[in-house]
This record gives sequence, structure tokens and C-alpha cells, in this order.
Amino acid sequence: MSGTFVGMPAFPEAAREAVDNTTLRKNLRHATHTIRAKREKAVAELSDWARLREAGKQIKDHTLRHLDRYLEQLEQSVTAAGGVVHWAADAEEANRIVTRLVKETGESEVVKVKSMATQEIGLNEALEAEGIRAYETDLAELIVQLGKDRPSHILVPAIHRNRGEIRTIFAREMGEWGRPAPEGLTDSPAELAEAARLHLREKFLRAKVGVSGANFMVAETGTLVVVESEGNGRMCLTLPETLISVVGIEKIVPSWRDLEVFLQTLPRSSTAERMNPYTSTWTGTTDGDGPRTFHLVLLDNGRTDTLADEVGRQALRCIRCSACLNVCPVYERAGGHAYGSVYPGPIGAILSPQLRGTQSEIDASLPYASSLCGACYEVCPVAIDIPEVLVHLRERVVQGGPVTREGNKTVLRPAKGHAAERAAMRAARWAFSRPGALRTGQRLASRTRRLHPRSLPGPGRAWSATRDLPAVPAEPFRDWWQRTHGGKDGLR
Repeated sequence: MSGTFVGMPAFPEAAREAVDNTTLRKNLRHATHTIRAKREKAVAELSDWARLREAGKQIKDHTLRHLDRYLEQLEQSVTAAGGVVHWAADAEEANRIVTRLVKETGESEVVKVKSMATQEIGLNEALEAEGIRAYETDLAELIVQLGKDRPSHILVPAIHRNRGEIRTIFAREMGEWGRPAPEGLTDSPAELAEAARLHLREKFLRAKVGVSGANFMVAETGTLVVVESEGNGRMCLTLPETLISVVGIEKIVPSWRDLEVFLQTLPRSSTAERMNPYTSTWTGTTDGDGPRTFHLVLLDNGRTDTLADEVGRQALRCIRCSACLNVCPVYERAGGHAYGSVYPGPIGAILSPQLRGTQSEIDASLPYASSLCGACYEVCPVAIDIPEVLVHLRERVVQGGPVTREGNKTVLRPAKGHAAERAAMRAARWAFSRPGALRTGQRLASRTRRLHPRSLPGPGRAWSATRDLPAVPAEPFRDWWQRTHGGKDGLR
């Protein structure tokens, strides 16, 4: 997977810098609190929300269990409808396919629908290296691109920017990419949106090639679905002569009936709307309507490896609603850039280390980017137990063990820097399996509590640097129970 932000440090270092940025924290706090408050109201309108959530989980789990069959059905359906299907094992192959398809049209620029998959593989950079310019048309993605920035949120990539910063970016950069911003542009939302509309309109009318992702793919008909709030995506999907869609293999659903569930849960969980203002669907090509040529690039890029993990595979249920980001206390304070991936927040903390592996410093640190409070699981519309996967991945980082990488089973060695943690866990296992030793240790800790340091020495300093050591009680629970109840229940 090529989605690592080059030069990113491990999460703790990146987060420490982000937390010191008061403007960033203010922007994030305002945006996430606003979105999640609206989401709560939208979800509360449905009396059967819990059943819809369970239905989404069951549909996704069923599809993942039979993914090979549904992908073959999808390929047959897309081909029968006039489309062409390509299979990409990794980011490099996907970029090579898309670049070749664009070059075959003779064009040197493309317009893009907001797409996590193309960000994941670094498509814009790959196209630029071949002399092809990609124009982002989603408003937030446009802000990120013009600002030479990185996305920091799944739904709202420019959530870390305020209106004043956006006005400055538009005024300074738009002229380098096409139509310049109007003279005297203010930070009024209406003026900023109008500046973006004018800037993008000429690109929509000129572009011959469009590139998109998809929120869902329907196996029975070969239909692709994109949901959005602005309408820019629909312009990219209908005006160009050639449409190339890069979609992760997990985005498939068996039937239109299954799609109905997600068209209820996705908008309420993401934008807090009852339905998306624009829901675009297309099936292959149709004479006189839409693109003349359609290519579907099915992207693996670590997804099959993730599927092989019985605990971690539930991350592939994700429908990219970003509800988990908006309730996460860690994301709210650290922002999305600290995760070093196009997938930030709680879902990124479990998805990126599985797609990319845990060998790098940033990926080994992501499973620890959580307080395990469980808020992410409570709001997930497909019931991904993110805390369970986080603990599972932490064990993988510390202990190593069997995993599947690039389709091959291998055994990971424990990550560096966790020797003290492993020793502490072995000592705890030894003590908990010997009641006498545990009782003696508890009494010794109570009687020496006044001598205990405020922070741990040596390797333990990494733990106590961000936590208060718990105060040791005056007497162990066992002694208290023996003194007050006389040990009548047999507790020793």
C-alpha cells in the first residue's frame, strides 16, 4: 500500500505536535461536535436503527465470506453491460492500469470524484509523474489540493481548515490551476462556494476523462453507486467521454435489495441527512447517455490479506461514513494528519496496519492511538468492534505471530521497543497464576505506598509520561474483605 504520508513519524510524536496547534484543535472541536450532534438527531428518527445496523453487519459479513463468488458475478455483469474490468493486486498495478488507460485516450488531464481508493494508491502523484494532471472537484478535496495539503478526515478532508484559511488558499492558488478567484473574495461560505463553482465549471466542460471511486458495487447488475452532497461528482460521472473507476474489492454488495440498507444508514451516519442529495448510479455504458467507455479497476492492495484475519477482517465492513472519527476523543485532539494515512481516526488505526502491515514505525503505533473508550463501536453503522481489533493488533505488534502478507502465510517477529512490555506481561501471568505470590505482592505494595515514585523509571517512563500512576490503597482488597467479612465466602 502506498498510502503512507512520506516522512511521517510514529503517532505519538505526530500527535504531540498537533495537540500544540490551538487553531487546529479549535477547528476540529467545532466541526466534530457539530457533525455528531446532527447525526444523533438523524439516527434517533428511525425506530429500527438497531435492526438496520445489524442488517448492514450481516450483509457485509455474508459478502466477505463469499467475496470470490460475488466479484466474479460483478465482473460478468459489468462486462455484459459494456464495461471493461481490470484487476489490480496492489497500488503500483492500479496506477499503471489507470495511467495506461488515460494515455490511450490521448488526453493529459482528468477530473476526479472524491475517492479514498485513489488517495490510498497515490494516483494523483502517479499521473503527474507521467505528465497527466488530475483535478479534484469535491470542494474539500479542492481545498486540500490547492493548499498542497493532505486530507485529514474521511468525509470532510479539509476539516482542519477554517474559512479564513480557505479564502487565503483560493486567492493565492486558484490562478495557478485555472480560473483565478474573484477579486475581493471574502470568507463568506456562499462566496467561497461560488469561487469554487466558477473555477471547476470550465474543467467539467473541457474534460474528456473522469476518474472516480464508488461507495458501493452491486454484483447482480454490475451497477456502481456514488453518493455525495454537492453534485460535482455527478458532473464527473456523466460529462466525460471516458470514465475510470478505482474501487476496493470490499465495496461490493450482492443485490439492489441489500443496497437499500446502506442508503439509509450511510447518509445519517456521515452527513446526518435522511438521504444524500445526489445518489448517482451507472451500469456499464449506454448509447447517447453518459461516457462512451467505462473501465472498472478492482483494487486489492492488502484487502485479501486482511480478509484472512478472522478478527481483523471486520474492518472491511467499513462504508467510510466517518462517524467513528467524529466521536473519537483522540482524533478530536490530534487531527487526521497524525495517523500518517488517508484513513485517519479509529477506522484508520485498524485498517491501515492491516492493509500495509505493522513493520513500519507509524503502522506499529496506530493500534495504540486510542483510549479504548468504545464510542467508535457504538456509532458504527455496520457494528465494527474497533476496540476488539485494536487490542488484537496490539498483541500482533508486541508478540508477533502468524499473518498473511501478499497472499502468503508468514510469521511476524515482535516489534522493537516492546521487550519491557512483554517481560511485564510474563511477570503478571506468573503472579496471577500463584495466589500466594500475588497476596504477598499486594501487601508489600500497600505497606510501601508512601515510597512509590510519581513516574516509572527506565522503560516504564514511556507509559507514565502520559498517565498518572494509580494510587495504591492502604490495604489490599483481600485483607479488607477478611477484616470486614471474616472471610465467610471462602476468599483467601
